[in-house]
Amino acid sequence: MKLTIIVTLCLSSLMASAQLQPVKSGVYRWIEYPVKISEQRESRKILEGTSSHLDYLEIHASTQMAGATPGPAHANKDIEEIIIVKAGTLKVSIEDQSRILGAGGVIILMPREMHSLENVGDGPLTYYVMRYRSKKKMNPERGIMGGGSMMVHQDSLTFKPSYRGGGKAYFDRSTAMCERLEMHLTQLNEKGPSHEPHLHQETEIILMLSGATEMMINGKNYAATAGDFYLMESKLLHGIRNATDAPCSYLAFKWK
Repeated sequence: MKLTIIVTLCLSSLMASAQLQPVKSGVYRWIEYPVKISEQRESRKILEGTSSHLDYLEIHASTQMAGATPGPAHANKDIEEIIIVKAGTLKVSIEDQSRILGAGGVIILMPREMHSLENVGDGPLTYYVMRYRSKKKMNPERGIMGGGSMMVHQDSLTFKPSYRGGGKAYFDRSTAMCERLEMHLTQLNEKGPSHEPHLHQETEIILMLSGATEMMINGKNYAATAGDFYLMESKLLHGIRNATDAPCSYLAFKWK
């Protein structure tokens, strides 16, 4: 009987994995995310599927209202997370460390570490969560060598000007799930391209923080504003440009 239950559970898990489809490159718009509303929270499911380097990839956005009761601390067995604060004030606790992060704050959360997220501001707190599992075997030791879990406040980073605008480097490192995970902020002050169209091995997401942009991905053109993001799968030609004469800014992160 026990063997039958175990086999059934394994088959169910395999069937669930088999049903996941590759995520689509293109634009994902904030206003199009379906919203689930409860008394203290809102959630927006953005995507779920697989990608070139990941056998599981899920992205959602969560909003905690002011005074919301935080969820219980928990750990992910074989899932790594990136959490990005969109608006509000977040208290993040990972194991025995806590930090307060505002808009633009970023967390890399290693698997198997107890954590909790709490709204400690006077208004709503909204953040994106990207959950993922590598197609290759998880490597916790590599994640520790890369710096372990991280809590990065945008205001702690140095802005480096460029002739197009400037930017901030968040990190460029390895994790338990990624051989390389890199993130930076780019600001473009005037209308025009950030750089020439290019391609690379990594899958990339560009999350819009302000302004309006246009993106070419594999010969197709897209547009996005604050709260939207572009996803470019591995080895797809792409190029982004500021769509107006007003400044724009975005977070770009890529992984393999």
